[in-house]
Amino acid sequence: MQFTSEQRLDDGILEREFTLGEIPGTLWTPVSAPAPLILMAHNNGLPKAQSRLVARARHTAAYGYAVASIDAAGCGDRPLSPADRQARADLHRAMQAGEPLDDILESLVGPMVDKAAPEWRTTLDALLALPEITGPVGYSGWTALGIRLAVTEPRIAAANFFAGGYVPRAQREEARQVTVPLLLLLQWDDEGNPRQRALDLFDAFGTKEKTLHANTGGHLGTPWFELEDGGRFYDRHLK
Repeated sequence: MQFTSEQRLDDGILEREFTLGEIPGTLWTPVSAPAPLILMAHNNGLPKAQSRLVARARHTAAYGYAVASIDAAGCGDRPLSPADRQARADLHRAMQAGEPLDDILESLVGPMVDKAAPEWRTTLDALLALPEITGPVGYSGWTALGIRLAVTEPRIAAANFFAGGYVPRAQREEARQVTVPLLLLLQWDDEGNPRQRALDLFDAFGTKEKTLHANTGGHLGTPWFELEDGGRFYDRHLK
């Protein structure tokens, strides 16, 4: 892991950009380091530099957590495969035409999860070798990827999923194997994500400790206070 830049933010949080082979990432560490780690991924592969993710990361770091995000394969500014480019073009065309999207999303999001998960595990290995980071590890954000990691990565001790992205059929089945404490955030009026599908997913999770927070409003309307509740959730399970 090579750090390429760093800056101390006004709230005392240290923000550093890093590369790990071809993987670009950002690490935020609090003044109180060493600290537990939270992996933070934006829904369905949006970039780590997206303003809403950065705001969530800084707020979470202020709670006393190290927070890391990466642009995994096919995510953010990473090059897309020809199949990914075609799937995105098909998705845009179908959205413009008002056609069903599930089959196209399967062909896009499923392979994205398959490629992203190993890079997140590689990043986790490197992060836990840093002296300013301790276990246990939490996860926040992109549900489909989080399900895969929660099932395959035993170092993840708690997860906060956002129900605002498409979850492929494979991950809906894997959800039954998720056993870590879970907080699922649902926007009740999310125009692009059927409410019943999110409720069915919540029911499928195998963990005995799961909480659903549902708020009125559309896809981008998650209330800011959910970050506060998320902080308390992590405090219960990571500290």
